[in-house]
Amino acid sequence: MITKHPIYLDFPEYADKIKDLYHNNDEFQVLLHSYTDLDEKIYKIETDEELAMDDELSQLRKNRVFLKDEIVNFLKDS
Repeated sequence: MITKHPIYLDFPEYADKIKDLYHNNDEFQVLLHSYTDLDEKIYKIETDEELAMDDELSQLRKNRVFLKDEIVNFLKDS
């Protein structure tokens, strides 16, 4: 099943921290927006709403993992 990957569902233990950082930290807000926008683009490609080559989709997925790692590191370090 094709689904979106909202960060708060992947890391429910950080839900309060995500909300707090989103509202109080500009750097985190940019990071989360980047992740959300990328996740939306991947979802549109996977559901054939947008077209992309396989290698492009693969790179987008890698970028999403990288952003997710950055977000988790931000959450752990804050």
